[in-house]
Amino acid sequence: MHETTVVRVAVVEDQPLFRALLDDLIDSSEGFDLVASASDAREARRLLHAEEVDVALLDIELPDGNGFELGRELRRRHPRAGVVLLSGHDMMETLLGLPPAERAGWSYLSKTSATSREGLLRALRASAEGANVLDPALLERRVPRRGSRLDALTPRQLAAAKLVAAGLANDAIAREMGISAHSVDNLLNVVYASLGVREHPDVNPRVATALAVVEHAVPERSIR
Repeated sequence: MHETTVVRVAVVEDQPLFRALLDDLIDSSEGFDLVASASDAREARRLLHAEEVDVALLDIELPDGNGFELGRELRRRHPRAGVVLLSGHDMMETLLGLPPAERAGWSYLSKTSATSREGLLRALRASAEGANVLDPALLERRVPRRGSRLDALTPRQLAAAKLVAAGLANDAIAREMGISAHSVDNLLNVVYASLGVREHPDVNPRVATALAVVEHAVPERSIR
């Protein structure tokens, strides 16, 4: 999907005001088209059956169901559709319930971390293109679990891994870290080797790195 392609978005959110804000943001943003908006899983199933979507923005905690399971249903019908999960809590581990072959195109954002307009739109487009974006604020508050492969990374390598998990491309990582694009390539090759993400050639290493951060990092106040 090229940058000029219009991304067709479905929103499923049970809080009326928040859903209206999301709808307005997407509908007014160039390059995005709001094709469906639902307040619960039942309505969403009906709309998603009738509409073709590139990415669905789904609240995890719906009054009549679970956004994660709804996303999996959508992917069974439309395997190339992206899914961005929303929650008021840090529930990123939900993504670990996906088989490795299904993990591309899933993203996770927190309702409470003041995700910017640009960050939300970036996550929607990235997911529609098969990439993963994890909430940067949640990632910032996580530390490696003691003894894990993530714990073996240097601070610089860990920072690069978190930027990959946040969905940044290599040129954006280079700007964020103040290094050259070539240095980013070398740094990420070391990260991939340390995390063992190339052990599964059928899984994109960026996707595997994002899920490794979820699996092997915990909130700072948790017991490591």
